[in-house]
Amino acid sequence: MNHKPYEIIIGLEVHVQLQTQSKLFCRCSTTFGQAPNTQTCPVCIGMPGALPVMNRRAYELALKTAVALNLEIPAFTKWDRKNYFYPDLPKGYQISQFDLPMSQRGWLEISDPKAAFEPKRIRITRAHLEDDAGKSMHDEAAGKSDSRIDLNRTGTPLLEIVSEPDMRSPQEAKAYLTELKLLLTYLGVSDCNMQEGSLRVDGNINLHIDTPDGQIATPIAEVKNMNSFRAVERAMAYEAERQYDVWCENKIKLGDKPGGHKTTRGWDDGRQLTVKQREKEESSDYRYFPDPDLLPVIVTPTEVEQVRAHLGELPAAMRTRLETTYGIDPYDSDVIVNQGRELVAYYEELAIAAGDGRRASNWVQQDVLRKLNEQQQSIRDFAVSAAALAELLKAVQAGDLDNTRAKEVFDQMLRSGESAAAVMNSLGIEKVDASAAESLCRELLEANPKVVEDLKAGKIKAVGSLIGQAKQRNPNVNPGEFKELCLRIIQSL
Repeated sequence: MNHKPYEIIIGLEVHVQLQTQSKLFCRCSTTFGQAPNTQTCPVCIGMPGALPVMNRRAYELALKTAVALNLEIPAFTKWDRKNYFYPDLPKGYQISQFDLPMSQRGWLEISDPKAAFEPKRIRITRAHLEDDAGKSMHDEAAGKSDSRIDLNRTGTPLLEIVSEPDMRSPQEAKAYLTELKLLLTYLGVSDCNMQEGSLRVDGNINLHIDTPDGQIATPIAEVKNMNSFRAVERAMAYEAERQYDVWCENKIKLGDKPGGHKTTRGWDDGRQLTVKQREKEESSDYRYFPDPDLLPVIVTPTEVEQVRAHLGELPAAMRTRLETTYGIDPYDSDVIVNQGRELVAYYEELAIAAGDGRRASNWVQQDVLRKLNEQQQSIRDFAVSAAALAELLKAVQAGDLDNTRAKEVFDQMLRSGESAAAVMNSLGIEKVDASAAESLCRELLEANPKVVEDLKAGKIKAVGSLIGQAKQRNPNVNPGEFKELCLRIIQSL
Protein backbone atom coordinates (compact mmCIF):
# COMPACT_ATOMS: atom_id res chain seq x y z
CA MET A 1 0.00 0.00 0.00
CA ASN A 2 1.25 3.46 -0.89
CA HIS A 3 1.70 5.64 2.24
CA LYS A 4 3.65 8.39 0.50
CA PRO A 5 2.03 11.69 -0.46
CA TYR A 6 1.59 10.90 -4.13
CA GLU A 7 -0.66 9.07 -6.55
CA ILE A 8 0.80 6.85 -9.27
CA ILE A 9 -0.61 7.46 -12.75
CA ILE A 10 -0.05 4.68 -15.30
CA GLY A 11 -1.17 4.25 -18.88
CA LEU A 12 -0.06 1.37 -21.10
CA GLU A 13 0.57 1.00 -24.81
CA VAL A 14 0.40 -2.61 -25.95
CA HIS A 15 1.53 -3.77 -29.39
CA VAL A 16 -0.03 -7.10 -30.35
CA GLN A 17 1.12 -9.08 -33.38
CA LEU A 18 -1.96 -10.41 -35.13
CA GLN A 19 -2.02 -14.09 -35.99
CA THR A 20 -1.89 -13.89 -39.77
CA GLN A 21 0.12 -15.96 -42.21
CA SER A 22 1.27 -12.93 -44.20
CA LYS A 23 2.25 -9.35 -43.48
CA LEU A 24 -0.05 -6.35 -43.31
CA PHE A 25 0.53 -4.97 -46.80
CA CYS A 26 2.30 -7.76 -48.71
CA ARG A 27 2.37 -11.55 -49.06
CA CYS A 28 5.61 -12.17 -47.13
CA SER A 29 5.40 -14.79 -44.39
CA THR A 30 5.21 -13.86 -40.70
CA THR A 31 6.71 -17.17 -39.49
CA PHE A 32 8.99 -16.59 -36.50
CA GLY A 33 12.61 -17.72 -36.34
CA GLN A 34 13.53 -17.83 -40.03
CA ALA A 35 16.99 -16.86 -41.29
CA PRO A 36 17.52 -13.07 -41.25
CA ASN A 37 16.23 -11.11 -44.22
CA THR A 38 14.63 -14.11 -45.95
CA GLN A 39 11.02 -12.90 -45.54
CA THR A 40 11.10 -9.60 -47.37
CA CYS A 41 9.91 -8.15 -50.66
CA PRO A 42 9.94 -4.76 -52.45
CA VAL A 43 6.74 -3.74 -50.64
CA CYS A 44 7.79 -4.32 -47.02
CA ILE A 45 11.28 -2.88 -47.52
CA GLY A 46 9.92 0.17 -49.30
CA MET A 47 11.39 -0.13 -52.78
CA PRO A 48 10.36 2.66 -55.21
CA GLY A 49 7.17 1.90 -57.11
CA ALA A 50 6.06 -1.00 -54.83
CA LEU A 51 2.41 -0.64 -53.85
CA PRO A 52 0.91 -1.99 -50.60
CA VAL A 53 -2.39 -3.89 -50.44
CA MET A 54 -4.20 -4.32 -47.11
CA ASN A 55 -4.36 -7.77 -45.52
CA ARG A 56 -8.10 -8.34 -44.99
CA ARG A 57 -7.53 -11.02 -42.36
CA ALA A 58 -5.48 -8.62 -40.24
CA TYR A 59 -8.29 -6.09 -40.33
CA GLU A 60 -10.85 -8.76 -39.38
CA LEU A 61 -8.79 -9.77 -36.32
CA ALA A 62 -8.36 -6.14 -35.31
CA LEU A 63 -12.11 -5.56 -35.65
CA LYS A 64 -12.85 -8.63 -33.54
CA THR A 65 -10.55 -7.33 -30.79
CA ALA A 66 -12.04 -3.84 -30.93
CA VAL A 67 -15.57 -5.18 -30.49
CA ALA A 68 -14.51 -7.36 -27.53
CA LEU A 69 -12.89 -4.30 -25.91
CA ASN A 70 -16.14 -2.34 -26.16
CA LEU A 71 -14.56 0.14 -28.56
CA GLU A 72 -16.53 2.37 -30.87
CA ILE A 73 -16.08 1.37 -34.53
CA PRO A 74 -16.31 4.31 -36.94
CA ALA A 75 -17.67 3.68 -40.40
CA PHE A 76 -14.63 5.26 -42.04
CA THR A 77 -10.92 4.86 -41.26
CA LYS A 78 -7.77 5.65 -43.20
CA TRP A 79 -4.04 4.96 -43.25
CA ASP A 80 -1.31 7.46 -42.41
CA ARG A 81 2.43 7.62 -42.77
CA LYS A 82 4.35 8.11 -39.53
CA ASN A 83 7.72 9.48 -40.61
CA TYR A 84 10.93 8.81 -38.74
CA PHE A 85 14.38 7.58 -39.63
CA TYR A 86 15.93 4.55 -38.03
CA PRO A 87 18.20 1.82 -39.46
CA ASP A 88 15.56 -0.94 -39.11
CA LEU A 89 12.83 1.10 -40.84
CA PRO A 90 13.81 0.87 -44.52
CA LYS A 91 10.83 2.85 -45.87
CA GLY A 92 11.65 5.84 -43.66
CA TYR A 93 8.06 5.75 -42.41
CA GLN A 94 5.64 3.42 -40.69
CA ILE A 95 2.12 2.86 -42.04
CA SER A 96 -0.16 3.58 -39.11
CA GLN A 97 -3.40 5.39 -38.24
CA PHE A 98 -3.39 8.90 -36.80
CA ASP A 99 -6.53 11.01 -36.50
CA LEU A 100 -9.08 8.46 -37.76
CA PRO A 101 -8.21 5.14 -36.06
CA MET A 102 -10.25 2.02 -36.74
CA SER A 103 -11.57 2.00 -33.12
CA GLN A 104 -11.64 4.26 -30.08
CA ARG A 105 -13.20 4.93 -26.66
CA GLY A 106 -13.62 1.51 -25.09
CA TRP A 107 -12.86 -0.21 -21.79
CA LEU A 108 -11.67 -3.38 -20.08
CA GLU A 109 -12.74 -4.51 -16.60
CA ILE A 110 -9.98 -5.66 -14.25
CA SER A 111 -10.12 -7.24 -10.81
CA ASP A 112 -7.87 -9.08 -8.40
CA PRO A 113 -9.08 -12.39 -6.92
CA LYS A 114 -6.80 -11.70 -3.94
CA ALA A 115 -8.54 -8.33 -3.42
CA ALA A 116 -5.35 -6.23 -3.66
CA PHE A 117 -7.54 -3.57 -5.29
CA GLU A 118 -11.21 -3.00 -6.01
CA PRO A 119 -12.56 -4.09 -9.43
CA LYS A 120 -12.37 -1.21 -11.86
CA ARG A 121 -12.86 -0.27 -15.48
CA ILE A 122 -9.78 0.79 -17.44
CA ARG A 123 -10.68 3.07 -20.33
CA ILE A 124 -9.07 2.38 -23.69
CA THR A 125 -8.29 5.43 -25.81
CA ARG A 126 -7.93 3.64 -29.11
CA ALA A 127 -6.82 0.50 -30.90
CA HIS A 128 -5.33 0.99 -34.35
CA LEU A 129 -3.47 -1.03 -36.96
CA GLU A 130 0.09 -0.44 -38.09
CA ASP A 131 2.99 -2.34 -39.62
CA ASP A 132 6.05 -3.30 -37.61
CA ALA A 133 9.65 -2.20 -38.11
CA GLY A 134 12.62 -4.52 -38.42
CA LYS A 135 15.03 -5.55 -35.69
CA SER A 136 18.47 -4.15 -34.88
CA MET A 137 20.90 -6.73 -33.52
CA HIS A 138 23.89 -5.34 -31.67
CA ASP A 139 26.99 -7.53 -31.47
CA GLU A 140 28.16 -7.41 -27.87
CA ALA A 141 30.99 -9.92 -28.31
CA ALA A 142 34.38 -8.79 -27.04
CA GLY A 143 36.24 -6.62 -29.51
CA LYS A 144 33.23 -6.03 -31.79
CA SER A 145 30.94 -3.03 -32.04
CA ASP A 146 28.97 -3.63 -35.23
CA SER A 147 25.18 -3.86 -35.56
CA ARG A 148 23.15 -5.88 -38.02
CA ILE A 149 19.61 -5.45 -39.29
CA ASP A 150 17.02 -8.22 -39.72
CA LEU A 151 14.04 -7.02 -41.77
CA ASN A 152 11.93 -10.17 -41.44
CA ARG A 153 9.56 -8.43 -38.99
CA THR A 154 9.18 -5.38 -41.25
CA GLY A 155 5.53 -5.09 -42.26
CA THR A 156 4.20 -7.56 -39.66
CA PRO A 157 0.62 -6.58 -38.66
CA LEU A 158 0.37 -4.97 -35.24
CA LEU A 159 -2.63 -3.79 -33.29
CA GLU A 160 -1.64 -1.00 -30.90
CA ILE A 161 -3.97 -0.82 -27.89
CA VAL A 162 -3.61 2.42 -25.94
CA SER A 163 -5.16 2.79 -22.50
CA GLU A 164 -6.09 5.94 -20.67
CA PRO A 165 -3.87 6.68 -17.61
CA ASP A 166 -6.39 4.96 -15.33
CA MET A 167 -4.11 2.56 -13.45
CA ARG A 168 -3.03 3.63 -9.98
CA SER A 169 -0.52 0.94 -9.02
CA PRO A 170 1.94 -1.50 -10.59
CA GLN A 171 -0.42 -4.29 -9.48
CA GLU A 172 -3.27 -2.79 -11.50
CA ALA A 173 -0.97 -2.51 -14.52
CA LYS A 174 -0.08 -6.20 -14.27
CA ALA A 175 -3.74 -7.15 -13.83
CA TYR A 176 -4.71 -5.12 -16.91
CA LEU A 177 -2.07 -6.85 -19.02
CA THR A 178 -3.03 -10.29 -17.70
CA GLU A 179 -6.70 -9.74 -18.50
CA LEU A 180 -5.93 -8.24 -21.91
CA LYS A 181 -3.66 -11.16 -22.86
CA LEU A 182 -6.30 -13.65 -21.72
CA LEU A 183 -8.95 -11.92 -23.82
CA LEU A 184 -6.71 -11.87 -26.90
CA THR A 185 -5.89 -15.57 -26.62
CA TYR A 186 -9.58 -16.47 -26.08
CA LEU A 187 -10.39 -14.52 -29.24
CA GLY A 188 -7.60 -16.33 -31.13
CA VAL A 189 -6.25 -13.08 -32.56
CA SER A 190 -2.68 -13.50 -31.26
CA ASP A 191 -0.50 -16.03 -29.46
CA CYS A 192 0.77 -13.14 -27.25
CA ASN A 193 4.22 -14.73 -26.99
CA MET A 194 6.38 -12.02 -25.42
CA GLN A 195 9.58 -14.01 -26.02
CA GLU A 196 8.92 -13.91 -29.77
CA GLY A 197 7.80 -10.28 -29.75
CA SER A 198 4.10 -11.04 -30.34
CA LEU A 199 3.16 -8.83 -27.41
CA ARG A 200 5.16 -5.76 -26.37
CA VAL A 201 4.38 -3.24 -23.67
CA ASP A 202 5.40 0.39 -23.13
CA GLY A 203 4.43 1.94 -19.82
CA ASN A 204 3.74 5.64 -19.34
CA ILE A 205 4.05 6.72 -15.71
CA ASN A 206 4.19 9.86 -13.64
CA LEU A 207 3.20 10.98 -10.15
CA HIS A 208 0.66 13.44 -8.76
CA ILE A 209 2.27 14.75 -5.58
CA ASP A 210 0.44 16.59 -2.81
CA THR A 211 2.33 19.64 -1.53
CA PRO A 212 1.41 22.56 0.77
CA ASP A 213 1.05 24.66 -2.40
CA GLY A 214 -1.24 22.16 -4.11
CA GLN A 215 -0.82 19.12 -6.31
CA ILE A 216 2.01 18.95 -8.82
CA ALA A 217 2.72 16.36 -11.50
CA THR A 218 6.11 14.93 -12.43
CA PRO A 219 7.16 14.62 -16.08
CA ILE A 220 5.87 11.49 -17.80
CA ALA A 221 8.37 8.72 -18.48
CA GLU A 222 7.72 6.09 -21.13
CA VAL A 223 9.38 2.84 -20.07
CA LYS A 224 10.38 0.29 -22.71
CA ASN A 225 12.23 -3.05 -22.93
CA MET A 226 9.96 -4.88 -20.47
CA ASN A 227 9.87 -8.55 -21.47
CA SER A 228 7.32 -9.91 -18.99
CA PHE A 229 4.31 -8.75 -17.01
CA ARG A 230 6.35 -9.18 -13.83
CA ALA A 231 8.98 -6.89 -15.36
CA VAL A 232 6.28 -4.30 -16.06
CA GLU A 233 5.17 -4.44 -12.44
CA ARG A 234 8.74 -4.05 -11.18
CA ALA A 235 9.59 -1.30 -13.66
CA MET A 236 6.54 0.74 -12.71
CA ALA A 237 7.30 0.33 -8.99
CA TYR A 238 10.91 1.38 -9.50
CA GLU A 239 10.05 4.34 -11.71
CA ALA A 240 7.51 5.65 -9.18
CA GLU A 241 10.15 5.59 -6.44
CA ARG A 242 12.73 7.17 -8.75
CA GLN A 243 10.45 10.02 -9.76
CA TYR A 244 9.54 10.73 -6.16
CA ASP A 245 13.21 10.72 -5.11
CA VAL A 246 14.06 13.13 -7.95
CA TRP A 247 11.23 15.43 -6.94
CA CYS A 248 12.27 15.33 -3.27
CA GLU A 249 15.80 16.28 -4.29
CA ASN A 250 14.90 19.06 -6.72
CA LYS A 251 11.50 20.28 -5.46
CA ILE A 252 10.68 21.60 -8.93
CA LYS A 253 7.29 23.25 -9.07
CA LEU A 254 5.72 21.76 -12.13
CA GLY A 255 2.17 23.07 -11.94
CA ASP A 256 -0.98 20.96 -11.90
CA LYS A 257 -0.21 19.20 -15.17
CA PRO A 258 2.76 17.04 -16.14
CA GLY A 259 5.66 19.41 -16.73
CA GLY A 260 9.06 19.12 -18.28
CA HIS A 261 9.91 16.94 -21.24
CA LYS A 262 8.49 13.45 -21.63
CA THR A 263 11.41 11.02 -21.68
CA THR A 264 11.90 7.46 -22.87
CA ARG A 265 13.59 5.11 -20.41
CA GLY A 266 14.66 1.50 -20.81
CA TRP A 267 14.12 -1.16 -18.17
CA ASP A 268 17.34 -2.99 -17.21
CA ASP A 269 16.06 -6.27 -15.82
CA GLY A 270 19.49 -7.35 -14.62
CA ARG A 271 20.02 -4.24 -12.51
CA GLN A 272 16.30 -3.74 -11.76
CA LEU A 273 16.27 -0.07 -12.75
CA THR A 274 15.31 2.25 -15.60
CA VAL A 275 17.87 4.09 -17.75
CA LYS A 276 17.23 7.27 -19.70
CA GLN A 277 17.40 6.76 -23.47
CA ARG A 278 16.11 9.96 -25.08
CA GLU A 279 13.49 12.68 -24.92
CA LYS A 280 10.17 11.49 -26.31
CA GLU A 281 8.97 12.73 -29.69
CA GLU A 282 5.66 14.52 -29.99
CA SER A 283 3.10 13.64 -32.69
CA SER A 284 4.17 16.71 -34.68
CA ASP A 285 7.69 15.30 -34.92
CA TYR A 286 6.39 12.39 -36.97
CA ARG A 287 4.84 14.61 -39.68
CA TYR A 288 1.80 12.38 -40.17
CA PHE A 289 -0.01 12.56 -43.49
CA PRO A 290 -2.50 10.25 -45.27
CA ASP A 291 -0.86 7.38 -47.13
CA PRO A 292 -1.43 8.07 -50.84
CA ASP A 293 -1.10 4.40 -51.84
CA LEU A 294 -3.81 2.90 -49.61
CA LEU A 295 -7.58 3.18 -49.84
CA PRO A 296 -9.61 4.04 -46.72
CA VAL A 297 -11.61 1.25 -45.08
CA ILE A 298 -15.38 1.39 -44.64
CA VAL A 299 -17.19 -0.83 -42.11
CA THR A 300 -20.97 -1.07 -41.80
CA PRO A 301 -22.91 -1.47 -38.52
CA THR A 302 -24.17 -4.82 -39.82
CA GLU A 303 -20.62 -6.12 -40.19
CA VAL A 304 -19.79 -5.00 -36.65
CA GLU A 305 -22.84 -6.77 -35.23
CA GLN A 306 -21.93 -9.94 -37.10
CA VAL A 307 -18.52 -9.88 -35.42
CA ARG A 308 -20.16 -9.28 -32.03
CA ALA A 309 -22.52 -12.21 -32.52
CA HIS A 310 -19.63 -14.62 -33.12
CA LEU A 311 -17.27 -13.57 -30.32
CA GLY A 312 -18.16 -16.49 -28.08
CA GLU A 313 -18.13 -16.39 -24.28
CA LEU A 314 -15.36 -14.09 -23.04
CA PRO A 315 -13.27 -14.62 -19.88
CA ALA A 316 -15.07 -12.16 -17.57
CA ALA A 317 -18.50 -13.62 -18.34
CA MET A 318 -17.12 -17.14 -18.08
CA ARG A 319 -15.71 -16.53 -14.60
CA THR A 320 -19.04 -15.19 -13.38
CA ARG A 321 -20.93 -18.15 -14.84
CA LEU A 322 -18.60 -20.73 -13.26
CA GLU A 323 -18.96 -19.08 -9.85
CA THR A 324 -22.75 -18.97 -10.13
CA THR A 325 -23.26 -22.42 -11.66
CA TYR A 326 -20.74 -24.49 -9.70
CA GLY A 327 -20.42 -22.57 -6.42
CA ILE A 328 -16.69 -21.87 -6.67
CA ASP A 329 -15.07 -18.65 -5.45
CA PRO A 330 -13.53 -15.92 -7.65
CA TYR A 331 -9.96 -17.11 -7.08
CA ASP A 332 -10.80 -20.63 -8.28
CA SER A 333 -12.73 -19.42 -11.32
CA ASP A 334 -9.84 -17.11 -12.20
CA VAL A 335 -7.31 -19.96 -12.10
CA ILE A 336 -9.50 -22.23 -14.24
CA VAL A 337 -10.46 -19.62 -16.84
CA ASN A 338 -6.84 -18.45 -17.16
CA GLN A 339 -5.93 -21.90 -18.50
CA GLY A 340 -8.07 -21.46 -21.61
CA ARG A 341 -11.31 -22.72 -23.10
CA GLU A 342 -10.27 -26.41 -23.29
CA LEU A 343 -9.45 -26.60 -19.58
CA VAL A 344 -12.73 -24.86 -18.74
CA ALA A 345 -14.61 -27.44 -20.81
CA TYR A 346 -12.77 -30.26 -19.00
CA TYR A 347 -13.65 -28.74 -15.61
CA GLU A 348 -17.32 -28.30 -16.49
CA GLU A 349 -17.65 -31.88 -17.73
CA LEU A 350 -15.98 -33.09 -14.53
CA ALA A 351 -18.13 -30.92 -12.25
CA ILE A 352 -21.36 -32.05 -13.88
CA ALA A 353 -20.43 -35.75 -13.93
CA ALA A 354 -19.14 -35.72 -10.33
CA GLY A 355 -22.01 -33.57 -9.10
CA ASP A 356 -19.66 -31.43 -7.00
CA GLY A 357 -18.23 -28.22 -8.48
CA ARG A 358 -16.00 -27.40 -5.53
CA ARG A 359 -14.41 -30.84 -5.32
CA ALA A 360 -13.92 -30.84 -9.09
CA SER A 361 -12.26 -27.40 -8.86
CA ASN A 362 -9.87 -28.57 -6.16
CA TRP A 363 -8.84 -31.64 -8.15
CA VAL A 364 -8.35 -29.67 -11.36
CA GLN A 365 -6.18 -27.07 -9.64
CA GLN A 366 -4.21 -29.31 -7.30
CA ASP A 367 -3.81 -32.48 -9.34
CA VAL A 368 -4.70 -32.07 -13.01
CA LEU A 369 -2.79 -28.81 -13.50
CA ARG A 370 0.18 -30.15 -11.53
CA LYS A 371 0.40 -33.21 -13.76
CA LEU A 372 -0.04 -31.15 -16.93
CA ASN A 373 2.84 -28.95 -15.81
CA GLU A 374 5.06 -31.89 -14.91
CA GLN A 375 4.39 -33.66 -18.21
CA GLN A 376 4.40 -30.46 -20.31
CA GLN A 377 1.04 -31.44 -21.79
CA SER A 378 -2.13 -29.69 -22.84
CA ILE A 379 -5.48 -30.88 -21.47
CA ARG A 380 -6.42 -32.36 -24.84
CA ASP A 381 -3.56 -34.89 -24.46
CA PHE A 382 -4.26 -35.70 -20.81
CA ALA A 383 -4.51 -39.42 -20.12
CA VAL A 384 -7.38 -39.20 -17.63
CA SER A 385 -10.63 -38.00 -19.16
CA ALA A 386 -13.11 -35.87 -17.24
CA ALA A 387 -15.54 -38.80 -17.15
CA ALA A 388 -12.86 -41.15 -15.73
CA LEU A 389 -11.82 -38.64 -13.07
CA ALA A 390 -15.49 -38.07 -12.16
CA GLU A 391 -15.77 -41.81 -11.41
CA LEU A 392 -12.90 -41.46 -8.93
CA LEU A 393 -14.40 -38.35 -7.30
CA LYS A 394 -17.75 -40.11 -6.83
CA ALA A 395 -15.94 -42.99 -5.10
CA VAL A 396 -14.39 -40.44 -2.69
CA GLN A 397 -17.81 -38.86 -2.08
CA ALA A 398 -19.29 -42.28 -1.35
CA GLY A 399 -16.58 -42.95 1.25
CA ASP A 400 -15.10 -45.85 -0.72
CA LEU A 401 -11.63 -44.32 -0.27
CA ASP A 402 -10.07 -41.25 1.29
CA ASN A 403 -8.25 -38.44 -0.49
CA THR A 404 -4.80 -39.90 0.15
CA ARG A 405 -5.65 -43.23 -1.46
CA ALA A 406 -7.59 -41.42 -4.18
CA LYS A 407 -4.39 -39.67 -5.24
CA GLU A 408 -2.67 -43.08 -5.44
CA VAL A 409 -5.49 -44.27 -7.68
CA PHE A 410 -5.25 -41.11 -9.79
CA ASP A 411 -1.51 -41.60 -10.35
CA GLN A 412 -2.06 -45.22 -11.36
CA MET A 413 -4.87 -44.20 -13.74
CA LEU A 414 -2.40 -41.82 -15.42
CA ARG A 415 0.21 -44.55 -15.80
CA SER A 416 -2.07 -47.39 -16.87
CA GLY A 417 -5.02 -45.71 -18.56
CA GLU A 418 -7.35 -47.94 -16.51
CA SER A 419 -10.61 -46.85 -14.91
CA ALA A 420 -10.85 -45.86 -11.26
CA ALA A 421 -12.73 -49.08 -10.45
CA ALA A 422 -10.09 -51.25 -12.13
CA VAL A 423 -7.23 -49.51 -10.34
CA MET A 424 -9.01 -49.71 -6.97
CA ASN A 425 -9.51 -53.43 -7.53
CA SER A 426 -5.86 -53.98 -8.45
CA LEU A 427 -4.72 -52.06 -5.36
CA GLY A 428 -7.12 -53.99 -3.14
CA ILE A 429 -9.06 -50.89 -2.19
CA GLU A 430 -12.55 -51.57 -0.88
CA LYS A 431 -14.90 -49.92 1.56
CA VAL A 432 -14.53 -51.15 5.13
CA ASP A 433 -17.71 -52.72 6.50
CA ALA A 434 -19.32 -50.60 9.24
CA SER A 435 -19.30 -53.45 11.77
CA ALA A 436 -15.64 -54.22 11.03
CA ALA A 437 -14.71 -50.57 11.50
CA GLU A 438 -16.57 -50.40 14.82
CA SER A 439 -14.92 -53.61 16.00
CA LEU A 440 -11.47 -52.24 15.11
CA CYS A 441 -12.21 -48.95 16.86
CA ARG A 442 -13.33 -50.62 20.12
CA GLU A 443 -10.26 -52.88 20.01
CA LEU A 444 -7.91 -49.90 19.67
CA LEU A 445 -9.71 -47.91 22.38
CA GLU A 446 -9.29 -50.83 24.76
CA ALA A 447 -5.58 -51.10 23.89
CA ASN A 448 -4.96 -47.34 24.31
CA PRO A 449 -6.44 -46.21 27.66
CA LYS A 450 -4.24 -43.05 27.71
CA VAL A 451 -5.74 -41.95 24.37
CA VAL A 452 -9.22 -42.55 25.78
CA GLU A 453 -8.41 -40.34 28.79
CA ASP A 454 -7.11 -37.56 26.51
CA LEU A 455 -10.18 -37.72 24.32
CA LYS A 456 -12.51 -37.58 27.32
CA ALA A 457 -10.54 -34.53 28.47
CA GLY A 458 -11.27 -32.80 25.15
CA LYS A 459 -7.87 -33.38 23.51
CA ILE A 460 -9.30 -34.24 20.10
CA LYS A 461 -5.89 -34.41 18.40
CA ALA A 462 -5.21 -37.60 20.34
CA VAL A 463 -7.51 -39.46 17.96
CA GLY A 464 -4.75 -39.21 15.35
CA SER A 465 -2.89 -42.01 17.12
CA LEU A 466 -5.90 -44.30 16.72
CA ILE A 467 -6.27 -43.41 13.04
CA GLY A 468 -2.60 -44.20 12.40
CA GLN A 469 -2.89 -47.59 14.08
CA ALA A 470 -6.11 -48.33 12.20
CA LYS A 471 -4.48 -47.52 8.83
CA GLN A 472 -1.65 -49.93 9.70
CA ARG A 473 -4.16 -52.66 10.42
CA ASN A 474 -6.32 -51.92 7.38
CA PRO A 475 -5.14 -49.40 4.71
CA ASN A 476 -8.73 -49.11 3.47
CA VAL A 477 -9.91 -47.35 6.64
CA ASN A 478 -11.32 -43.92 5.86
CA PRO A 479 -9.60 -41.51 8.32
CA GLY A 480 -12.49 -39.05 8.52
CA GLU A 481 -15.14 -41.67 9.06
CA PHE A 482 -12.97 -43.57 11.55
CA LYS A 483 -12.37 -40.39 13.57
CA GLU A 484 -16.10 -39.69 13.85
CA LEU A 485 -16.77 -43.30 14.81
CA CYS A 486 -14.19 -43.27 17.60
CA LEU A 487 -15.44 -39.96 19.01
CA ARG A 488 -19.00 -41.22 18.95
CA ILE A 489 -18.04 -44.41 20.84
CA ILE A 490 -16.02 -42.36 23.40
CA GLN A 491 -19.07 -40.22 24.10
CA SER A 492 -21.14 -43.32 24.82
CA LEU A 493 -18.64 -44.75 27.31
